[in-house]
Amino acid sequence: MGDLFAPTHLIWILLIVILLFGAKKIPDLAKGIGEGIKEFKKAAKDVEKEGEAPKIAYKKPDSEKKEG
Repeated sequence: MGDLFAPTHLIWILLIVILLFGAKKIPDLAKGIGEGIKEFKKAAKDVEKEGEAPKIAYKKPDSEKKEG
C-alpha cells in the first residue's frame, strides 16, 4: 500500500479503457476532453474579465441624505 496511482495501476486503467472503448475511439475521446478543457478555460477567463469591470459607486437616495 503505497502510492495511490502506481505505474501498475495506470497500466490496468489504460487496459480497461482500451477494452471498454476500443483503440479507435480513444483519440476521439481524448479530443473531446481536450476541447472541453479548452472551453472551460475560455469561460473562466471570460468570468475573470467580467470581475475586473469598473464598479459603480453606490449613491444614497436623497431621502437618506437629509432627514428632518
